[in-house]
Amino acid sequence: MIIAAQDILHPQTALQNGLAGLVCTLDPATQGIKGLRRLSGGASQETWSFQMDGGKGHQLILRREPAAARSGGSGIGMAAEAQVIKRVFAAGVPAPRIEHELTPDDGIGAGFIMARIDGEALPHRILRDEAYAPARAKFAHQAGEILARIHQTDPTGLPIPAQSPREVLDDLAYRHRAFGPARPVFSLALRWLAENAPEPRTPKLVHGDFRMGNLMFGPEGIRGILDWELAHIGDPLADMGWLCMESWRFGNAEPVGGLGRREDLFAGYEAAGGDPVDPATVRWWEILSALRWGVIIEEMAAWVREGTDTSVERHVIARRASETEAILLLHLMEGVA
Repeated sequence: MIIAAQDILHPQTALQNGLAGLVCTLDPATQGIKGLRRLSGGASQETWSFQMDGGKGHQLILRREPAAARSGGSGIGMAAEAQVIKRVFAAGVPAPRIEHELTPDDGIGAGFIMARIDGEALPHRILRDEAYAPARAKFAHQAGEILARIHQTDPTGLPIPAQSPREVLDDLAYRHRAFGPARPVFSLALRWLAENAPEPRTPKLVHGDFRMGNLMFGPEGIRGILDWELAHIGDPLADMGWLCMESWRFGNAEPVGGLGRREDLFAGYEAAGGDPVDPATVRWWEILSALRWGVIIEEMAAWVREGTDTSVERHVIARRASETEAILLLHLMEGVA
């Protein structure tokens, strides 16, 4: 492939040209693409929105790996993520439909193209705008139903890791030592979590990042589950603990994403065929989730120090580790974690 000088100077032009050629092979009636723009959000992958110009006129999303890989990444990789999304989509989970997996011949990197799910993912709008009041009222129960469907999806053959609760905790301890400064609160939390680790449950497919911000809403409720890059096989209650963690409530008091009660989450899960929920185990995962977010923040701070991510967003997030220390202290002082 010959790369024009203007494409070197303007990477978006190269992407525009590459996608235009690709969609013409997917739909010969298409004239190219229009409306290419990068979407905000996403800690480790690029997300672009565009539309086929002519032909079927589909609204599409490109999700691809950045050109410069960062140290400390923990995702499963784009090819594996595409396989997970295909599997859960076939199982009836509201996930995007994969339209094309990128190949080296496509010339635009590693990733995949998926159908766009219209809706709203910004938590502050979902939590406050009147239009989403019906969705808020049933969110906790609906989230439980969707998690049950995810966890009932057969993960056989998926190229994703398996982790027990103890292995998750050991991995966090290692990553904290590798990327973060000494934090007595983190050390205390690590010790408490080790002493109170739950017995392993039957491992299931776990989303790994099921939270406000990765859920696409319409006024009627959840329309789609996004960002499967942390999918793995493990304790399904980890997804519930992550969803209920304080940082994903965005200032609201209700524990389930800032919108509902744990009891409604559990009821929706069991009504949809999920295994009986142990609330104490969910709370253990909730505490581990605060620690996990703190360690992720430490890793993002390392990206800033290395100069591999100079965005304002990453600089702001990198300063929030103290927030997770406060969350951990409150739980550990209560003795109910």
